Order: sequence, then C-alpha cells, then structure tokens
Amino acid sequence: MNKSVVQSSRGKLIAAILAVLAIIAIAWWLLSGGEEAPPPPPPVPVSVMKAENRDVPHLASGIGTVESLANVTLRPQVEGVLAEVLFQEGQQVKKGQLLARIDDRPLAAALAQAQAEKARNEAQLRSAEQDLTRYTNLLKEEAISRQTVEQQEALVGQLRAAVRANDAAIAAAQVQMSFTRITSPVSGRIGLRRVDAGNLVRTSDTEGIVTVTQMAPISVVFSLPQTLVPQIQPLMNAEGGAPVIAFNRENGTRLAEGRMTMLDNQIDPTTGTIKLRAEFDNADGALWPGQFVTIQLRVGLTTGAVTVSPKAVKQGLDGSFVFRVTDGKAQVVPVTTGYASNDAIVITKGLAAGDTVVSDGQSRLRDGAPVRVAGAPKDGAAAVSEKTP
Repeated sequence: MNKSVVQSSRGKLIAAILAVLAIIAIAWWLLSGGEEAPPPPPPVPVSVMKAENRDVPHLASGIGTVESLANVTLRPQVEGVLAEVLFQEGQQVKKGQLLARIDDRPLAAALAQAQAEKARNEAQLRSAEQDLTRYTNLLKEEAISRQTVEQQEALVGQLRAAVRANDAAIAAAQVQMSFTRITSPVSGRIGLRRVDAGNLVRTSDTEGIVTVTQMAPISVVFSLPQTLVPQIQPLMNAEGGAPVIAFNRENGTRLAEGRMTMLDNQIDPTTGTIKLRAEFDNADGALWPGQFVTIQLRVGLTTGAVTVSPKAVKQGLDGSFVFRVTDGKAQVVPVTTGYASNDAIVITKGLAAGDTVVSDGQSRLRDGAPVRVAGAPKDGAAAVSEKTP
C-alpha cells in the first residue's frame, strides 16, 4: 500500500516537472516572436562611379535650319530664244561663269542702228559747228545779222544734245546685249533646269531658267530661349564669333564646326525665343540648304567642379541625394546640384572628388544597406557614354 502511494507521488512529480518545462518552452517561444531570427539581407548588386573634378562647359542646344548665304534664281532680263544652255544640273559653278545665252541678233541690230544714228548726228553737228564759225566771223564784219548767228548756235546745241541722246541709246542697247549672256552671280551649285534650249523666254517668266545656291560657306539659323540672352550677348564680342557645333538631328552625328555671327534684334513673343545665325565653312558639303540640325553653343564654363553622372543623382522629398558607398555599405548623402548636362551634373555641396557613388541599382537600396559592386568603379566622365544633344 505504501509502495503504491510512493509510485503515485513520483508520477505526479514527473508530470508537474514536464508541465513546468512545457510552460517555460511556450513562454520562450512567445517571447522570441514565434520564429527564428531572420538572416541578414544579401548585398545589393550595384554599379558605381567616382566623383571627379573637372571643368564643365555650359552648353545650350537649339533646333536650326540650314540656309544658303546666297540663293539666286536666274531669270531672263530680255525676251528672246534661249540659244544655248552651258551647264549640267547639279554642277558646281564659279562666280561669273557663263551658264546660258539668249539669241542676241535683234538686239545687235538695235545697237547698230543706235550707233548709225549717232554717226549721222555727229556729221550734222560738225557741219553746224563749221557754219557757226563762219557766221560768227561774218557778224564781226557786220555782214550778217545777229539773229542768223543765234539760230545757228541753237542748231548746234540741238545736235550736241542729239549726240548725247545717241550715246545713252547705245549704252542702253549694250546693256540689253549683255543680258543675253547669263552668268552666275555667285559660286555655288546648279539646281534643276527649268527651260531647255530653243524655248522662247520672257522677262515675265516667274520660275526663271535655273537656280544657283551657294554651298560654302553656309549658315544655320537657330533659336534659343530668351533666358540665355544675357549669357549670349558677351559672346558676340568674341574674336571671330563664339564656336558652335552642328549635329545630325536623327543620330546625333557631328556634322560641322562653325562660328556664331549674328544675334537677332528682337525676341519672338509667341515662343519666347531669339534667333541666331552661325556660319560654317562646309568645305565637305555636310550641311545642305533646308536641312534641320541641332546646334550646340557654349554659353559658359564652370572650372574645377565636382561632377557625377546624372544617373547617380536621385530626387527625394527633401531634395537631391546620392548613395555614397563606404565600407561596403550605401549611405544616403544629400547634395546640392548646379549646372547639368546630358553626361554630367555639377555637385556644389555634399560630395568630394574621389567619392564612390552608386550609378545604377538604387531602386533596392536603403540607407546602410550592404552592396556588392559589379565591375570596377568608373569616373564621372567614363560612367556614361558621350551623348550629343
């Protein structure tokens, strides 16, 4: 009986101990959050670059149209049959080169008639002057009346005026004759021929015979925002004009380098822009009249600036910031930015040259997050490929 009591007591004791252990285990599980502590987050793969110290040009870009400095339509100035066409379409011609000839026989006949009329009047003038000399001598001897002498003097004056009129008629006929030889007023490229040899041409023909367009040098007229006028005005005093670069609008290829030559005298109130003209040598013919191009003009320069790629700078509620990488971790650094272009942005406050910043992969980053750098850090100039406007 005593033995059974003892065994029962031992069983109750063991059960109590197990219950206490279970309660302790449950309490520990609840206090620990019900799960095991999560492992630390894996490093975020990012691309980085180094902030660099360099001079940053301030570039302004605008859309422009290539315009010839001289585009001439050759129209007939006299009526006649087009006798000869001495050019080929698309040909390069020089100033003064003969391009076409109009039949000049009617004008040559008119010139000969004017010359003959002058010769007749000159002969009459010589005879009248001789008579005037005789009449004057007879008047001294009182052998003739003064009225006769005065009449002869008037006749001499009339004939002299007639000779001068003949000279004017001959000059006019010679000018008309010169119009039968059509020469190029400028050096340039011939366009499409609009009249063939053998056709009758008139001064009223609006299309003319052909056009000649100067190709070199050539100009581009482009527009920039009115806010840049104070920066552009000092550039007009630069010797030879401020340098500009023309780019292909479609693929950004550099086409030519030239100089700004003119700033318009008024701002367009409808667009808030001002027009400028730049000239290019265009010796290789890269620019073509009527072509649309992008013009890049340097309006300023920041020297010794700390720069990074625009991809490294992000915008937050408190302003601009970058992720600076220090000891394998990303650190949020507020920055103050200055001039920005397609390939660089100036950091006026917050970074120093040589700092490593994240240029790609920021979407998964948080302040203090570990990072894994993919590849070697690039400097500010090599972090992005060079772009054109």
